[in-house]
Amino acid sequence: VQLVESGGGLVQPGGSLRLSCAASGYPYSSHCMGWFRHTPGKEREGVAYIYTGTDTTYYRDSVEGRFTISRDSSKHTLFLQINSLKPEDTAMYYCAVRISYSYPCPRAPSGYNYWGQGTKVTVSS
Repeated sequence: VQLVESGGGLVQPGGSLRLSCAASGYPYSSHCMGWFRHTPGKEREGVAYIYTGTDTTYYRDSVEGRFTISRDSSKHTLFLQINSLKPEDTAMYYCAVRISYSYPCPRAPSGYNYWGQGTKVTVSS
């Protein structure tokens, strides 16, 4: 299983980014996929999740309305659109998958068994 994130970078407050996660190496049936972020000194936290069986999505309360998780099933790619970026969104962002899992998807990082290497998002003026 391989997950490769991209799309991070330096952006000014109020800006937008779209993160991508290219997935390969596992059967593309119903899974849970999620985006997580980690800042040094804090625990890794989940921000957005999608159950691929029905494309049901849900979000951490603090990012609801600004973050949108989606996927292109034909290209096996997961996306995270982040709008109205804030300095507190600065973190390493990771995508993760829990293969062959039923809804509802776990929210905790421990519920996911494959991870990408991360892409860094820095929000600063």
